[in-house]
Amino acid sequence: MRILSKRQLKELVLYSPQHIARLEKADLFPKRVQLGPNRVGWVEDEVLEWLKRRLEDRK
Repeated sequence: MRILSKRQLKELVLYSPQHIARLEKADLFPKRVQLGPNRVGWVEDEVLEWLKRRLEDRK
């Protein structure tokens, strides 16, 4: 299992941190993992699955 940093996530998803937070709050994006008091990350497999679903849903 690999954890993505904010920088790595931004390279994959191309959304602003604010937009990602809004999607998370609306349960439309994988939830972040609290790694420490000032550090968060995202599970890479969950993000890739989210991207895969987005690609499958396009017309």
